[in-house]
Order: sequence, then structure tokens, then C-alpha cells
Amino acid sequence: MFKPHNKFTGKETEIDIINDILNIVLNARPDSSFIKSLSNQYQERGSLSKKQLEGLYQKAAQCKVVAANKLATLQAVIMKKPNKYKSAPPPPKPVYSKDENVGRLIESILAKKPEHKRVLFFKLKYDNNETLATAEVAELERFNKLL
Repeated sequence: MFKPHNKFTGKETEIDIINDILNIVLNARPDSSFIKSLSNQYQERGSLSKKQLEGLYQKAAQCKVVAANKLATLQAVIMKKPNKYKSAPPPPKPVYSKDENVGRLIESILAKKPEHKRVLFFKLKYDNNETLATAEVAELERFNKLL
């Protein structure tokens, strides 16, 4: 914002172009709900987003009472604001990822003893993408050591 120096008081005075334009357009079009909402938001928050400023610029450009220098200043404020881009959401991850070590452990046990019922149960759980508890994995490792 431009802060000119007042030569009489020695203090800086602020010129608020956005507030000036909002007041001018609001006086020219008191029935515009868009301008009313922008004015309320500007009074509460003290700023507007780039998209809101662009909408204000379009409304002010349609109004013939807004001076060209104020429109140019508003356009400069808009150009100064950064563009925000939404990044693509990350691809969805599977809920469960199989532990390859557990799969190899099950296969090695079943290669030695294919009819082992408890290991067959673990293989069924593993194939259905169900998580094996740490106690169950420890049990598989114990079976592997015994064989």
C-alpha cells in the first residue's frame, strides 16, 4: 500500500485502494450482494484473495464511476499476488501391503510339510490380504526353525 508522508503532521497516511474501490462500487450498485459480501469480508479480515480481487476488478470495470488510475492500481495489486495451484492428489495406496518375508517363510514351511494345518491357515490369511499379528509371524518363524 502507498503510504504518503503528510507534510503538515509529519505522520504517514495510508491510502487503501481496495477499500476505496469497494465503497465506490457499493455506492454505485447498492443492490449487488457480491460487492456487499466482499466489503464485509474485507472489513473483517483486512484482505481479499486473488480471485475475489479479480471479481472486484471486473465489477469495477463495468462501473463507469471508478477512475482509471484506481483500476490500474487494483490490477497491479492483483498481479502482485501469487498464483495458487492445486497439486494432483497422491495416488491411493493399498490398505494392506503384503510382507514378502512372511510369504517366503510360509512357502518354505509348506515346501517341507505341505499338510501343516496351522501354516495353511496362515497362508489363507496371507492370500486374503489379512494382516498377520506379530505373534503369528513369530509362530511361523518358530515352525521354520523346527523344520
